[in-house]
Amino acid sequence: MSHIVFLSERFPPDLGGVARSAGRIAASLTSLGHSLEIVTWSRYLQPGEVAPPEVIETETGTLTIHRMGLYRHWDGTMPHTLNLLDWLHQDRPIDVIWGHYLFPAGFLATWFGQLNHCPCIVSARGNDVDRAIFPPGDFARLQWTLSHASLVTAVSQDIARKVKILSDRNDITTLPNTVDTNLFCATPPTENQTLRQQVGIAEGEIVLGFSGELREKKGQRFLLQALTQVLATRPACLLVMGELRTAAQSLLQTFALDHPEAAERVIVTGHLPSQADVVKHLNLCDVYLQPSLWEGMPNALLEAMACERCCIASDAGGIPEVMTHGETGFLLMRSQLHQLGHAVLECLALPTEKRQAIGKQARQFIQKQHGLKTEALMLEKILHKYRP
Repeated sequence: MSHIVFLSERFPPDLGGVARSAGRIAASLTSLGHSLEIVTWSRYLQPGEVAPPEVIETETGTLTIHRMGLYRHWDGTMPHTLNLLDWLHQDRPIDVIWGHYLFPAGFLATWFGQLNHCPCIVSARGNDVDRAIFPPGDFARLQWTLSHASLVTAVSQDIARKVKILSDRNDITTLPNTVDTNLFCATPPTENQTLRQQVGIAEGEIVLGFSGELREKKGQRFLLQALTQVLATRPACLLVMGELRTAAQSLLQTFALDHPEAAERVIVTGHLPSQADVVKHLNLCDVYLQPSLWEGMPNALLEAMACERCCIASDAGGIPEVMTHGETGFLLMRSQLHQLGHAVLECLALPTEKRQAIGKQARQFIQKQHGLKTEALMLEKILHKYRP
C-alpha cells in the first residue's frame, strides 16, 4: 500500500470542521491499510519547533503525527514545513502527498509534489474557495494550486462547480463529508432528562440547537433573532454546542443589552470533549438550525440528521445536496433567513409524528449516502491509480 503524507492546518484535538474531517479521512485511509503520516501546525510550540512524533494506535491502524510550531507569518512557516517534508521524503519516499484545505495545506502539498515529482491530492472544503477568491485572498495562488494538483477533491458538487470554473479541469472528484452513524443516532427521551437539567434547560422549554463555532458565516445573527421570535410565543432556549469566538461574544453582549431576557436563554456548552458528548447534546434538540451564509458541507448538520433531529437549514453551498425540503428537513433561502424564527414555529406546529418521520428519513439518507463505508470506498478508488 501507499506511503501517504497528509498535510492539514488543523487536526484533532483542534476544533472545527477542517480538523474533524481531517481526522476522519485519516482514519479511513489507515483502515484501507495505507501507511499514513500527518503533518500539522500548532500554536502551542515555538516557531519552527517540531515536536517528537506522536504514534497513535487507532481502531483502524497506526497514525504518526508531526506537529510544527507556527511562525507569525506563513512565509516563515512554509519553508520550514517544506524542510520537514523533505526530511520525511528522504527517510522514506512519499508515494502521495495530500493537502487538506486549499491554503495553506493544499498549496504547500502541490508545491512539494511539483518539486519531487510526487502525486498530489488537494481537498477543497468550502471557505478556501468561497472566501479565498476575494481580497485579501490570493487568487493567483488558489488558481495555481487547483491547476497543478494531480487530483482535486471537493466536499460538495457546489464546490466542485466553482473549482471547475477556477481551474478549467474536468476531473474533479466529489468527496462529501460522512458520519459515523453507529455513534450519531437518536437516544430515548428518558435518557436526556438529567442532561437537560445539568445544562440549564427549563421544564417545558423548546430547545433550538446549533453545533460548532458560532460565527458570522454560520448565521449567528439569525440564530439570535430566531430565538426572540420563538420566545414571543412559547418558552424556548438556544443550545450552542461549542465555543464562542471573540466576535460572537461581542455580538451576544450587544444582544443582551437589547434583549436581556432572551439572552438569558442562550446556553453555551463550551468545547465538548468527545463525540459521544456531542451526540448526547444533539439529542436534547427539538429543532436543529443551520442558517449558514456560505458553506461547504457542514459536518454538524449531517450529525444532527443522523441523530434524527428535525433540521432547518439555509440553501448555502452543499446543504441542498444533503437535504430535501419537506422530506429530510426544511430549507430556507439565504435571502429569507430573517424568517428563521417563523420557520421554526411552523415546524413546531407540525404533528409530532410528522417531525419524527422527517427525522427518521434524514437518518436513512445519511446512512445510505454519507456513511463511513461510502467514504472508504471513494478513497480506495481515488488512491488506486497512485499505488506504487
